[in-house]
Formats: sequence, C-alpha cells, structure tokens
Amino acid sequence: MIRAFSLFAALVVGTLGSVQLLAADKPAADKEVKLTGTLVCAKCKLKAEGIKKCTNALQVKEGEKTVTYFLEDKGNGEGYHEDVCGGSEKANVTVVGTVSEKDGKKWVKPTKVEAPK
Repeated sequence: MIRAFSLFAALVVGTLGSVQLLAADKPAADKEVKLTGTLVCAKCKLKAEGIKKCTNALQVKEGEKTVTYFLEDKGNGEGYHEDVCGGSEKANVTVVGTVSEKDGKKWVKPTKVEAPK
C-alpha cells in the first residue's frame, strides 16, 4: 500500500512539473513594444532573402548588433515608404506594435509609426 501511494505521489509531482514547464515555454500574451531605429526598404536596401516586394523594415541597435524587424504593414502603400524606397533610409523612426518571429525573421505588427518629416 505504501509503495502504491509513493508511486501515485511521484506521478502527480511529475505531471505538475511537466505542466509548469509547458506553461513557461508559452510566449507572453501579445505585448506592445516600442522600437526606435532606422527605417529602410527590405527589398531595395537590404535585399533581404525571401522578400519579393517592397517591405518596410526597422533596423534597431541592440547592444553591439543591429536587429532587423520587418513591418507587417501595407509595404509600399504606406506614406512613409516613399522616403526609403530605392535604397534610402530614415533615422529616428519609432514603431509601436507586437513582435513575432516567422521563418527566422523578426516581424512587428505596428499600431503606430512615427517618422520625422
């Protein structure tokens, strides 16, 4: 009887531990972040792999390296894209939105984009 109880207790503890680990692996709820960096055209300027049409990208300095966030927006249909298409760039652009990762690239779904005039 004691062996059966010990086995049952071990199973319960193991199951609870597994559930906690799975919960820790889940990403936090979509949380808005504020990113500031240089806006570029991912197709024209970066010649980014897998990008077939003009797409906005924000390059953000994080420590010693530059991280590129591709914007999930209207691409060349956005008013701020005209300033960066063809290889130009615009510094000090702030993007507020939720970040995700797809195919090894970081993407941000913007709720607000502030680009200096």
